[in-house]
Amino acid sequence: MTTKVPFLDLWSQHLPLMGEFNQAIQEVIESSAFAGGRFVAAFEEDFAAYCNIPYAIGVGSGTEALWLSLLACGVGAGDEVITVPSTFMATAEAITHCGARPVFVDVDECTYTMNPDALKPALTAKTKAIIPVHLFGQPADMDPILDFGRTQGLHVIEDACQAHGATYKGKRVGTFGDTACFSFYPGKNLGAFGEAGAIVTSSAELAERIRILRDHGQERKYFHSLVGWNCRMDGIQAAVLRIKLRQLEAANQRRRNHAAQYDRGFREFEGVIPPAQAAYARHVYHIYAIRASNRDETIRSLTDQGIATGIHYPVPVHLQEAYQTLGYTRASFPIAERCAAEFVSLPMYPELTQSQIEQVIEGVKEAVVGGVEV
Repeated sequence: MTTKVPFLDLWSQHLPLMGEFNQAIQEVIESSAFAGGRFVAAFEEDFAAYCNIPYAIGVGSGTEALWLSLLACGVGAGDEVITVPSTFMATAEAITHCGARPVFVDVDECTYTMNPDALKPALTAKTKAIIPVHLFGQPADMDPILDFGRTQGLHVIEDACQAHGATYKGKRVGTFGDTACFSFYPGKNLGAFGEAGAIVTSSAELAERIRILRDHGQERKYFHSLVGWNCRMDGIQAAVLRIKLRQLEAANQRRRNHAAQYDRGFREFEGVIPPAQAAYARHVYHIYAIRASNRDETIRSLTDQGIATGIHYPVPVHLQEAYQTLGYTRASFPIAERCAAEFVSLPMYPELTQSQIEQVIEGVKEAVVGGVEV
């Protein structure tokens, strides 16, 4: 079956910019500024300005951004960090690689982000930080999370790896926590030509500490004040990201327009639950995930119709084999588990056409109705 609607089409995104990319990459090659350097510094300045925050530090991936943020905030062995099981594994991995323990709380039924009311029962004397996840491009409800964190003396680190350009009550995500972490994995709203990430912060002290940690703990070459790691951003990735950053707002608006078309198509159709934008939010739809009770049949039918889909994420983190030692069991977080069993991610990228979206809408309706037992 020929794919009529791909899940992602990066070639269509990159083709109009190919001349700019080639020129930028040539400049990096000619300058030999491959690891860190002036191209990374220029992107950091641009990205900080975009986020409306004083400091941005380029790193090698979103996972490294999370890990270095935790280290910079002093999270270490014996500490606990509260986060959600509805996320990519990297959120929890970063906690584990600090020597700390992930402690999960359930998500809100409508937004799929951290339920602030679940924080208090998860608090212990070992709790050091909270990582709310802006899942799929939807901001978490930051005000009550921040209030709880401040009251308890906890660091708040935003996992904004899927939320470039999203806003909470009119302010960009990334401007609320002690730090915020972004991934520039190629398929993200702002994607590199490989692995890359960034940390943003308003704290000069944290920014300097993170810069030292990302470069083997060096304050200057061969003088190591901390035990760090190699987490530098590549110059080529920074040069590419500077070009794509200029397209981000327009691309996000196209995503929002596509989401609105999907929403209209699924309105009054009881077979699926489309994503809901929170009243406080400007959702940027990195992922457009519907919920379908007959998920597997829906995916098979769409595949047969030439419509590609994804699942984000089929197994919540607390049920992953890697985290069985934490002691969580099935039904520990019923909303996260129910969503994991029902999510179907539909094609969502700026270059989608209206006719492709209509094909997906009709395909979903056919799939869901056809999969219902009568």
